[in-house]
Amino acid sequence: MRWRDRYGIRRFRGTQVAKFDREATDADIEALIEFAQSRRGVEFYVEPETFATDTTAVAVAHDGEWTRRRVGSPAVIGRVARNLALPVYDVQLTGYPARMRAYNERRRQAQSGEPA
Repeated sequence: MRWRDRYGIRRFRGTQVAKFDREATDADIEALIEFAQSRRGVEFYVEPETFATDTTAVAVAHDGEWTRRRVGSPAVIGRVARNLALPVYDVQLTGYPARMRAYNERRRQAQSGEPA
């Protein structure tokens, strides 16, 4: 493992980097780990790299709370998920969980002052 590449971001990413986005960093991976360790029932959903953005992962907790961070490649988040003994899914195959959409709706209603 190289000194400034604790999670293998550069090793697994390959030579291509999204054109308009910044690269994933160790801080991105550590934010996902901290989220997963501080909440129950976390699952990771990998989002593919696009022309404009690097590969990202969404961590979704049991109540639907979520966070998204760059990960560089699916192999990186797969390794992190294995180390944390958490499931990881390809969002193109499974889609996002319904609890994530319900969480977003609850937040929208709370911000707008609508009754639940």
